[in-house]
Amino acid sequence: MTLTIFALLIVGVVMVYSASAIWADYKFNDSFYFAKRQLLFAVIGIIAMIFIMNIPYLTWRTYSKPILFICFVLLIAVLIPGVGLVRGGARSWIGVGAFSIQPAEFMKLGLIIFLSTYLAANQKYITSLKKGFMPSLLLVFVAFGLIMLQPDLGTGVVLVLTCLIMIFVAGAKISHFIWLGIIGVVGFLGLIISAPYRINRITAFLNPWEDPLGNGFQIIQSLYAIGPGGLMGMGLGQSLQKFFYLPEPHNDFIFAILAEELGFIGGTFVLLLFLLLMWRGIRVSLAAPDTFGSLLGLGIVSMLSLQVMINISVVIGLIPVTGITLPFLSYGGSSLTLTLCSIGILLNISRYAKL
Repeated sequence: MTLTIFALLIVGVVMVYSASAIWADYKFNDSFYFAKRQLLFAVIGIIAMIFIMNIPYLTWRTYSKPILFICFVLLIAVLIPGVGLVRGGARSWIGVGAFSIQPAEFMKLGLIIFLSTYLAANQKYITSLKKGFMPSLLLVFVAFGLIMLQPDLGTGVVLVLTCLIMIFVAGAKISHFIWLGIIGVVGFLGLIISAPYRINRITAFLNPWEDPLGNGFQIIQSLYAIGPGGLMGMGLGQSLQKFFYLPEPHNDFIFAILAEELGFIGGTFVLLLFLLLMWRGIRVSLAAPDTFGSLLGLGIVSMLSLQVMINISVVIGLIPVTGITLPFLSYGGSSLTLTLCSIGILLNISRYAKL
């Protein structure tokens, strides 16, 4: 698992540099600007991962409530004008010196820890709608509501789906999920209708060429990047779409640049690395010595798997644009650091797993 993580980190730093060099040189007069920061985040994340992997995972059960409380405080704080920073139309960041943190990223891990604790302690009630199922969902939807006030639909969807997977594995009834699904579809449609830009994203997804210079621009440019990549790619650093065609190619759409430069083989290699990591994570979760460890490991693996699936589906045009980063590869300090912290917990669980 460790070798897979380092391989993904190396690919990530290299691709962040390749994808961002032109933009960074134009904006900051330093082609290494984003690459240096990504490398710094990677080093900080690795140090945090090593530190956390040496903390017995049961410790997180003891501090699950304070961790969740802090996450909620941060989620509320980011909504306060003057505290939260607005980027891309969303108030999702809090400035800390020259850097910024994204509270929603902390909430994903914090809620996984708390829900693992709650479900492990109350598993006998999980088949009960009032005593188990609904209380499990209460905090999930409160957190989702706060994230939607930013708004950040992509992160909110990952958080909710991750928690639902954990609740399902804990033993909840299928019938409860059917009713929840009906309510969820209605609510999701309401969220889409309430914000015109979400409707625009869906229409752009269905037919991006209807508005090629507007709502369909990003996905069209992404497909223009992937197509010429072919089998072997155009060569590392040889992307054309990063020359101000694909907006901020080092962020959510970095996989498009990777496919353009490294081709089908390079893209497949990265996907195999993710599959290997997820397979190993599932094995660790299933072999954990207790229910808390199993649910905690499963929550982390589910969160990362969902992010990978959603991000790549967006990049290749399978689903509308959601604004989800690709773990280990996309540029971003909060995302990368929290991902490595999550992996640190998973690595500690593996020490106790009966593999």
